[in-house]
Order: sequence, then structure tokens, then C-alpha cells
Amino acid sequence: MSDTALSSPSVYEVPGLQEEVDVVVDAWGVPHIYAQSQWDVFVAQGFNAARDRLFQIDLWRRRGLGLLSEVFGSQYVERDRAARLFLYRGDMRSEWLAYGADTKQVASAFVAGVNAFVELTAQDPRLLPPEFSALGYAPSRWDPSDVARIRSHGLYYNVEQEVERARTLRDFGPKVESLRRVLEPAHEVQVPAGLDLSLIPDEVLYVYRLATSTPDLSVLSERDPCVLNAPEGSNNWVIGPSRTATGRPLLANDPHRFVTLPALRYIAHLNAPGLDVIGGGEPALPGVSIGHNGRIAFGLTIFAIDQEDLYVYRTNPDAPREYWYKGRWTPMEEVIESVRVSGGADQQVSLLFTRHGPVIYQDQEKNTAFAVRAAWLEPGMAPYLGSMDYMRSPSPESFVTAMNRWGAPGENQVYAAPDGTIGWQPAGLVPVRPNWDGTLPVPGDGRYEWAGFYDGDELPSAQNPADGWFGTANQMNLPADYPNVERTITYDWYADVRHRRMSEVIGSRNDWTTQDCVQLQCDYLSVPARLVTAHLDKLEDVSDPDVRLAVDLLSGWDCVLSSDSGPAALFEVWYRKHLRPRLLAAALQQVVEPARRNAALERILPSEDLSADPRVDLDLLAHPRQRLGANPQATIRQVLVESLVAAMGEVRGLLGNEVNAWRWGSLHRAHLRHPQAGLLSKALGEHDSDWTEMGPVPRGGSGDTLGCTTYSPDYVETVGASFRIAIDVGAWDNSLAVNSPGQSGVPSSPHYGDHFDTWARDEAFPLLYSRDLVEQHVSHRLRLIPESLAEPVEAVLRASRLGGCGPATTADGSAHPRTERGR
Repeated sequence: MSDTALSSPSVYEVPGLQEEVDVVVDAWGVPHIYAQSQWDVFVAQGFNAARDRLFQIDLWRRRGLGLLSEVFGSQYVERDRAARLFLYRGDMRSEWLAYGADTKQVASAFVAGVNAFVELTAQDPRLLPPEFSALGYAPSRWDPSDVARIRSHGLYYNVEQEVERARTLRDFGPKVESLRRVLEPAHEVQVPAGLDLSLIPDEVLYVYRLATSTPDLSVLSERDPCVLNAPEGSNNWVIGPSRTATGRPLLANDPHRFVTLPALRYIAHLNAPGLDVIGGGEPALPGVSIGHNGRIAFGLTIFAIDQEDLYVYRTNPDAPREYWYKGRWTPMEEVIESVRVSGGADQQVSLLFTRHGPVIYQDQEKNTAFAVRAAWLEPGMAPYLGSMDYMRSPSPESFVTAMNRWGAPGENQVYAAPDGTIGWQPAGLVPVRPNWDGTLPVPGDGRYEWAGFYDGDELPSAQNPADGWFGTANQMNLPADYPNVERTITYDWYADVRHRRMSEVIGSRNDWTTQDCVQLQCDYLSVPARLVTAHLDKLEDVSDPDVRLAVDLLSGWDCVLSSDSGPAALFEVWYRKHLRPRLLAAALQQVVEPARRNAALERILPSEDLSADPRVDLDLLAHPRQRLGANPQATIRQVLVESLVAAMGEVRGLLGNEVNAWRWGSLHRAHLRHPQAGLLSKALGEHDSDWTEMGPVPRGGSGDTLGCTTYSPDYVETVGASFRIAIDVGAWDNSLAVNSPGQSGVPSSPHYGDHFDTWARDEAFPLLYSRDLVEQHVSHRLRLIPESLAEPVEAVLRASRLGGCGPATTADGSAHPRTERGR
């Protein structure tokens, strides 16, 4: 940027500020916010979040509060109703008190900042991101309670698994269910007394999924398929001084969520008296949930606490809104709300609640109703808002104490301090189920009630482990002596394949650096590939030329799913689309009659889902016993041969006959799309909406690798680590991060897509912390001033063009090439 640009910051008048705030945006788009009070720093965070992500956070608010129909039309009334069912509706005083001591004040400050920018766009619509003008509506003002009442954007467990398990047991029995998913610790599912599985309809979770999924506004139909949502997870680890090159601890975290445009997370640095924290958070929420504060570093992954139950009710044939509870008919509570509809009359919607929670389905012919009880609807459970206390912790002890306030979602927190302390502290509200295990729905007649919640101190934890490191990848990580039967957390964990690779690599070295951590976050060695290809020795005498060629390709392969690998392409097509279905079909032959085998296979391995539980098929190969018939080794051999022949044919069709030209990245790619790309292209035209897509670019990995790149049936990456961080604890400026595709959600910004190539190359940028270094890498500056110090409004608006949502400039002062697109 030119010297003139650096010396002439964008100036904004921000109502609610008490004193001036400096925002220094570095070369990678990270805002470093320097304020004289914590109130001001959160006002500035809200203002800056709106400046960079206004459309994204406005849509987040609309989706969460059930206000989509107001701007997108009547086809979203059903989704709005669903969202309103899952809002927090309790006492707000109890809600605010459940978090850190000043969370209400922090939320109020953050919202004041958001609203200040919204007001600025009302005065000068040219500051609006292009989505608003293209779609024909304006952003809304926020209330502080919006931050806490919206709950539906978290990752929650396990009502989805309860229902899938119930459906499978209902239709096929326990032997087929054992082929769908592995329970850990090993556990035999018991159907709760009084539960009639036949009463549970396939579509019982339709409303729940509408409430908890991100809408695709490019389509008019909201009738989503009744399948499990794509799994999202994460990796994190802490490495103690004995295993690092510098003798300082390291912390690394790469949350695996849907890869989107713009990114889910936003990196910010908040500096005020008593606060100096940097890292990633969600742009619609105050604070930082993954990062460091100069005294302690912290990072999270999902700890799959079972925080949900589906209740099944018998309803009164003469009064369908009454349910049987403890020997009498009890009326449901009804709330009538008005939904504003763009282009039409307001519509009234009925919201029904039982004593357990929102009613999501009723069948008057069978006299049944279903409600979800969710711990995340209790006070203090807004996702990630519990970070208010721990992000300011000065020590490991205070950090562990602060985690007692964490509610949802369940998280594995790892932490590290400059004195060398490292640790693991899982957290989240765990219901006490005194007479059932949470693996299946239960009758809602009063026999199955939560008896409060376990204290955070009753969860396992670790500090300074003997191995010198600790890591999590959503696997079952309860200690062997943890009493999960008496104090059930869950039985529904992710497969351990990512953690097995993590353990293998971290435990083999004592010279770790932050760069090494980034490389491990992008590690593409497939543990399933290693285990599966070990069985190819069974085919040494097979003469089929395709089988011989496939065995030759895979036997000498290093099992790394790199984007330029031909064997990787063959393996992924073979394993997911041919070997796994045939192996499971062979197992089903032993337990399901022929006429129902295809239906059973579709249940345990839906055709649109490639992310089935790898523990099942890996165990079938390693320990077939009688599950594959009287001669299991012969069955395995037949499955291997048939699946390899089919896979070779498919890969030839996809990549051509020249085997040496096959590349995994030619199939597997990242292609980011704006969630409203379809609507925007219709409104703007194909040329003017080219900013709604990025890519495609080749990708390595899969959903089973540490470098997680879960993909859809067309091999396009759906889930992965768009945000990564690796922290040098104590030498904070040595830390690294990336946030793909960029920090900004405004197409005219130079930081809209500047991280995409870095991310696609599996690289990172310096996450600067000290102000001296920040000042050496400035992209642009903002000066936020209180109303009492403000220049005339028109002067402020003119100044705000530089570095704001208006036309961006490059280092030489010329218009940025994205400036005019979509305007």
C-alpha cells in the first residue's frame, strides 16, 4: 500500500464508542484492534465483523431467528417455523448469568458495533456488500439477545444417531445395526421399556434438520432428503517442551467444518486493558474461541457428548395436543407467531412444546407425537459464547476453572502455557440419565427423565501427560477406568483413524516446530488404505489383467492420498464405491433375506453418503469370523477381485486409459461456492457473479486423513479445515494460521480470496501478535471515533471508502480488479 494510504486511515464514526479505537489490518487481512477499554474493543470487533462479513452474519441472524421468509418468500415459512422452535425461550437473566460475568455487556458492545455499521450502510448504500442490492433487501439491526437466543448453528449429538439406530433396529434388527455403526466403549443396545419402534416415522427429524442445517437459497424446494448430515470434526494437539525443537510448547488446531465462501471463521486480535487475545472465532459472535492471549493457548475439537434425546408420546385421540404423562393427559404449550413474508401476507405459525422441548412431528392417525429434549436449549448453552471467560484466563488453573462454564457444543479443549504446562480439558453439559443409556429414543410418559447434569469436575482430564503430548480427533478418548456405564457421556464417537495417524507421527519425534504442525495438519496418509491394501497378498495368484495391474499399483504405494498420486485415485474409488459396498453386502447375506438386502445396504451405506463408519469394514476384513459366511477368507478374496475389476473400469472412465496419467487431484477438488450462488447468478448475470465461486483446485486426502477433505459422490470437497492455527507458545509471533478463502466476505476487498491458494497448497501465513511486527505488515488502517469526536457525516463517509466495503485499492492506489463486479 502507498505511504499516503498508510498515513490516511479510513475514518468511521461509531456510536457507542467511549474513546478512539485503532484497527490495523495486516497484509493477510487480520484486524488488530487496539482500544482503551474492553467495552470499546468489543464494539470495534462487532463493527469490523460487519464491515467484512455483513451479508454472512445478517443471514446467520435471519436463519437463526426464523426470518428468512421476510426477504426470500413464502417457500421458507416452514424453515422459519423450525428455527423458531429451537430458539432459546427461557429467562434472559438466567441466560446471561450462566456465562462469564460480563457476557451480557460484551454482547451488547458487539451488537452496538454491528448496528453502527448497519446504520452507516443505510446512510450510504454503496457500502453494502453486493448481495443485498442483488437480492433486494437491506441488513437488519441486532438486539444483544440475538447472540444468545440463536442455538441452531452448533454441532450437536446424538438425536440423529438415536433415530437412525431406531429405524435400523425397527426394519432389520441388531445384526444389521452392528454393520451400520460401531459403539464405543463396546455396548449392547437395549430397547427402552415401553418404546414401540414401529411408531417412529422415517421423516421424524425433518423439522429438526430444517432448524439445524444451512439453507441453500438457490433452490425453491426445502424438502431435504431424510439422511444424516455430513460429519464434521476437527484435530487438535499440544506438544510439551520435551518434544519440541525450541523447548517451548506447541498447540495446533484445525476445525473441520463445511468449506464455504466466505469462510466460517474469522481471525481477529483484540487488545485492551486486561485483554490481548488473537485467534479464530465465528464472525457473528464476540470474542475468540481458538487462539492465545499471550499467557495461554487454547484449541478445541468436538467431544461428542450426548446432549439430545427424542421423546415419543402417546397423544389423546380426542385432543391431539394432549400427551400422556405420569398417568394423565397433559396439554402441549402452544405459541402462535407471525411470520412476515416477502411479496405476500403474513402467515401465522403454531409452535408446540411439551415439558421436554419442541414438538417436531405428530401423527394423528397413530396418536403419536415427538419432541426433542436438548441440553443446548438450557441457559448458558449458546454455541461458543462460553469462551468469554477462558479466552482471558491468565494461567492453566484459571483456564480449567473457566471451562466449567462451557455448555455447548461438547468440546475437547487442549491448552498450553509458556511455563511448559500442557493439558486436555473436555467440557460441556452432560445430562444424567439414571435409567437408560441415551442410544435410542424413549417414551415421554415420565419414566425417562434427566436427573440434572454432571459437574464439569466429573469429566476426565489430563495435564502434562507422560508421553509429552496430547491430541484429539473426535475419537473415543475416555480413559480405560472412566465409568461410562454409570456416567454416560456417549457411545457415538467418530472412528479413530485420524488419531491413530496423529499418534504415530507425533510420538516418533522430539524436534517439533510450528511449520511441522502445519504439515501434519495437511498429512494425507490414509490409515484405512494401509490396512486395506495389506489384504492384497490374498490375490497373488489371480491372473485377471486388471486385478494384476491394480495390485501392482497399490502394493508399492505409500498410502498417501496426495493430489498427484494415481494409486490414490484408484484406492479411493475402489474403497468407497466398490469394496465397501460389496463387503457389507456379503455380510448382509448372512443376516438378511435376499429380498431386503438392497434396502438394508442403502440403510447402512446411503448412496449419496461416502462417509460411512470405516471401523465396520476394517473390522470385517481383519476379523471376519463367521460374519462373511462359512469360508470368510474365500468371500474376502472374491470381494477383492470383483471390486478391483469394477474400480479399474470406473477410473478408466473417469481419467482415461493411460494409467500413468491418473491423478487423485483430477477427481478430488475444492470448488467453493457462495451459499446463494444460484440466486445471485440469476440476479446479476453469469459474468457479474463470478465472485460467487472459487476453484476448482486439486486436493489430496479424504475424510479419513488428518488433512481432512471429506467429499461428496462427485469428489468435490465438502468438509475440511478452512481455518488452521499452529501456536508457538511463548514466542507468539512465530505462530502460523490460514483462513480460506480469505478474511473478508466482500468481493471488492483484496482479502476476499487471498488465502485460497495458500490453503490449497497446504501452507499458512504468520499470525503476528506484537505491535511492532504488525506495524511492519500493514495492509490498511481504520480509525474508529465516538460520535462526540466525529467529523461531519459526509466527510466520514468519504473517508470510509478506503479499506471499507466500498471500492478497494491496491498498493499503487488503483482500483482493485474485483471492485466493480456485482455492483
